[in-house]
Amino acid sequence: MRKWLIGGGVTALVAVLAVLIGLMTWEPFYAHQAEAPPERVYSAEIIRSEYGVPHIYGETDPDVAFGVAIAQSEDDFFTLQDVIAMSRGRYGAIAGEDGATFDYVYHLLDARGTAERKYPTLPEDTRALFEGYAAGLNQFAKNNPDEVKLANLFPVNGEDVAAGFVLRQPFFFGLANVIQPLVAGEPLRREFGPDIPGFPRDESGKVVDRKEQAGLLHPLPIGDDAQLLGSNAWAIAPEKSGGPTTLISNSHQPLRGSVAWYELVVESGEGWHYAGANLPGTPYPVLGHNRNLGWTYTVNRPDLVDVYELEVTTSPGIDGDDIMYRLDDEWLKLEAKTVTLPVKMGPVTLPIRRTVYRSVHGPVIKNDNGYFAIRYGGMDSVRPMDAFYRLGKSQSLEEWLGVYERLDIPNFNAVYADAEGNIAYIYNAAFPDRPEQDEVKANWRGILPGNRSDLIWEGTVEFDEIPKLINPDSGWLYNANNEPFTAAGAGSDLDPADFSPVLGVERKQTNRSRRAYKLLSEAALLDRETLERIKYDTAYERVGYVDDLFDALETLEVDGELAEARDLLLTWDFKADNEGRADALALLMIRDFMSAEYQNRATPDVEEKLSDAVSHLNEHFGRIDPPMSELLRLRQGDVDLPLDGGSDTLHASTTWQVDEDGRLGLVHGDSFIQWVEWKEGERVTSRSIQPFGAAITRPDSPHHTDQMQLFVDHELKPVHFWREDVIANAKRRYTVTNAP
Repeated sequence: MRKWLIGGGVTALVAVLAVLIGLMTWEPFYAHQAEAPPERVYSAEIIRSEYGVPHIYGETDPDVAFGVAIAQSEDDFFTLQDVIAMSRGRYGAIAGEDGATFDYVYHLLDARGTAERKYPTLPEDTRALFEGYAAGLNQFAKNNPDEVKLANLFPVNGEDVAAGFVLRQPFFFGLANVIQPLVAGEPLRREFGPDIPGFPRDESGKVVDRKEQAGLLHPLPIGDDAQLLGSNAWAIAPEKSGGPTTLISNSHQPLRGSVAWYELVVESGEGWHYAGANLPGTPYPVLGHNRNLGWTYTVNRPDLVDVYELEVTTSPGIDGDDIMYRLDDEWLKLEAKTVTLPVKMGPVTLPIRRTVYRSVHGPVIKNDNGYFAIRYGGMDSVRPMDAFYRLGKSQSLEEWLGVYERLDIPNFNAVYADAEGNIAYIYNAAFPDRPEQDEVKANWRGILPGNRSDLIWEGTVEFDEIPKLINPDSGWLYNANNEPFTAAGAGSDLDPADFSPVLGVERKQTNRSRRAYKLLSEAALLDRETLERIKYDTAYERVGYVDDLFDALETLEVDGELAEARDLLLTWDFKADNEGRADALALLMIRDFMSAEYQNRATPDVEEKLSDAVSHLNEHFGRIDPPMSELLRLRQGDVDLPLDGGSDTLHASTTWQVDEDGRLGLVHGDSFIQWVEWKEGERVTSRSIQPFGAAITRPDSPHHTDQMQLFVDHELKPVHFWREDVIANAKRRYTVTNAP
């Protein structure tokens, strides 16, 4: 008996070990394998400036793209691999359950299928660019195998990069705000577009009790904190500046991770020459300037997503009951596909099976309430890959507008300036070409009936229907994640009555918008000194959520230390400038009220938030009025610097992580800043800054933290755009190639 037990135990142990080994090794072999890009020799010269910013030169554009991949890998291969894994549906094998969430969305949106079908339809030169970029990633991985996170992650090709574009793009206009509540079976969040005539909304559309989900370091803008992403952009005509045409790009992105900016300059023998920043996984800068023109972006929130509730039944099928949904008088089979999500848990990776669905409307999500299809602008398209490339090579306002007329880029406010003195603003969006209310009666701000084929729109509206301003009389344009109807000042602004409510243009303001509008309108001259004062403004207007907060504080009945804190807040000067006793307390209070307004959520409980803030300050500082500079910090490696600015101020310190010592380490706010000027008769010049440095994930590099002091001092460094300046300031110069 004992021998049998021992033998059985050994057999069981062997079986357990076999299973364990299988769980540790299965994922790389099961994963999608890409073919390497077509064989071609690439060569690029990389010149690093005194701050390590790469200036990448090549005979052809694909040579440059190869160099872009090498340069960014040298600085941040860690993050690039997250993006690559996401574009393969393998992020869960790196980031566990959180990563598997993105892999589910990858399959839900059919990112791979779209890339397989549509990537070959892109222009040949665009595909050549992306193949060159993929070749650069492969070359770096080949040369640095000890840095590769996952087996069989390389080689990659242009189709892989395309799958990443398909997946990431819709999240910048808020697709996560639809997918997350649908998966959870929760009410949809209230949209920012106007009510549809005949379908008024009330405040019940605001979500009250929902646990916030941080998502700042993920490869997609997802989670509640991600919805606070914002930016500022200004364009000033020469007659208003008293000198140069000026473009100021002031993007507010996470400071780290896969949606953080990376600065670079590209130049090729084919005429491509551009300075700006890209996101990991992108072979070109997507904002910045060339010789003749430049532009920048801010995130907008147009209504580009429609949700349909399907009427379903079951019907016997070959492999069991099929799910059927009704469309008009016909029953159609709901497409169903079982996918495997890798979920890393310690040393093993679990294969988790999930089913994704699709109808003629688009992707379908099943929850406890039924089946819901989603349809969104730019769905199943890889055209943004080509559009961003063409924008960078445009040389005039007409060429630049011509790219936007294609409506291939689904969203983003675009603010533009050029050497000819033109300025422009486009509330860019691939608005669905929805039928107007006199054709159909439908609530486009709510959940639509999925059994009506007349509500399944095709394509987008015409470019002429989209809000835009070119060379307004005011001489200035701006956007700070606000509605397009406050952009150029009184007498120059667009009228919201000129745009159909069915279109879904957002009606929203931010404190940054209110401050920018006021300061720009008041200034007789918008010269560099005035613009710098506006850019680094840290004040709040007592309007909207700020007014709600202080109205509540004025009537709040508390005693003891909470009363002391309330009274201190009521003395605040509404500036997050590190000069007032109430600044730290106000910083902790305001963010959640801003978040509620940004996301159309219910206003937080004032007493609860006040109590939390008081407790935090007492615990970590022993007082409720420490200098804000001791609370709010910019931290990287061994460098720890004080910050100013608040959530939703023009100089933005928007969100943070609470470190072990109780300090707030900034994770999202002012990030890449670029200031561009075209003076009459002179070549373009620009200055820029990043919060940390070029080598964001390379602690041993001198460029890991070398821009931090400049950043906190509100200073900019020169952009060496012209080759003679690049060479004069070069600290390292080398050639990269995949030649044998």
